[in-house]
Amino acid sequence: MVKHIILWKLKEDLGANEKRAVRENIKRELEALEGVVPGLVSMNIVVDSLESSNADVMMDSAFESEEALKGYQTHPAHVKAADTYVRPFTAVRMCIDYEE
Repeated sequence: MVKHIILWKLKEDLGANEKRAVRENIKRELEALEGVVPGLVSMNIVVDSLESSNADVMMDSAFESEEALKGYQTHPAHVKAADTYVRPFTAVRMCIDYEE
């Protein structure tokens, strides 16, 4: 099993309502990839964090293998979701991948 964890910080120029909508869109669109992308075992997007957090969105995903993770990164459904709902609104992205 390969874990793929991402933390995103949204752009500072987004208003509170806009940030809320962006977070919900990211959650909806990325969690919808389960059952669509081969080898994607689970996708959990956290958008309601505590005040002590310094990230706005966290993605906790699991893949059958490193090859499945590589396939996810180029899968058309993932690319569309990322290009439409994530990348235009994020200022910082941090990622860690590891085998479990």
